Amino acid sequence: MEGYCAYQERSHKEVEDKLKELGLITQAREMILLHLLEQDYLNEERFSRSFARGKFRMKKWGRKRIEIELKYRGVSSYNIRQGLSEIEEKDYEEALREVARKRYESTLEPNPMKKRKKVADYLLRKGFESNRVYAVLMDLENEDQS
Repeated sequence: MEGYCAYQERSHKEVEDKLKELGLITQAREMILLHLLEQDYLNEERFSRSFARGKFRMKKWGRKRIEIELKYRGVSSYNIRQGLSEIEEKDYEEALREVARKRYESTLEPNPMKKRKKVADYLLRKGFESNRVYAVLMDLENEDQS
């Protein structure tokens, strides 16, 4: 299990699920988890920070999507906030604009209302906040009309 945790950051839930998958009894699972925590192989805050940084930089996910995924992995609210604090506001705004522009330009829809909806739906699925999404889309539409 040390190798499993050393390979990449893992959440407590992922490790518990792996131990259950291996068919270990409850006492053995608890002892292994305790050992992993004591030896710092398992650290939920470090996991949430790494997860948030990685998903934002590599997949360009928004804060809402990252938060949902961390909740799904059983991460505490405190550690979710710590993970989201890894995302700089300036970088977040740039990423949203970049993703929105690429999607807007690649969407071949002649009807402007349908095009806006398609792009907005995509950005919302990526986890960006609706108020930001619609503000960026208004900017893109204004640029497009100029």
